[in-house]
Amino acid sequence: MNEYEPHEANPYESSHFAPDGVTDAETNQWAMAMHLSQLANCVLPPAGWIAPIVIWQLKKNSLPGLDGHGRNIANWIISSLIYTLVSAALVMVLIGVPMLIVLGLLVVIFPIIGGIKASDGDVWKYPGAFRIF
Repeated sequence: MNEYEPHEANPYESSHFAPDGVTDAETNQWAMAMHLSQLANCVLPPAGWIAPIVIWQLKKNSLPGLDGHGRNIANWIISSLIYTLVSAALVMVLIGVPMLIVLGLLVVIFPIIGGIKASDGDVWKYPGAFRIF
């Protein structure tokens, strides 16, 4: 092949490339931040729902690996809100109280597990989350 002939692309090469300068470590750090930002609910409830969604929307194009994390987090946020509403409605029947206690623990524990998994590069699906996205 001479220098003027275009060379053929390798057919076995992946067509998905990370943007210039993006590392797996950077993606893992942002994914971990998305999961752990849900813990802001302990201080200011809307912040724990808004922060991970905002991070996801701002970074998903520059860090393609965040999309799966963002979808799982959004599914968990919506699912936990639905579970909270159902549990609150069942408080009068007394079953809602233990459900709210368990749900309160899960909204703290699951983001921590998700953050740990994300720091290792794994996309963790929250158990019990509806698959909306």
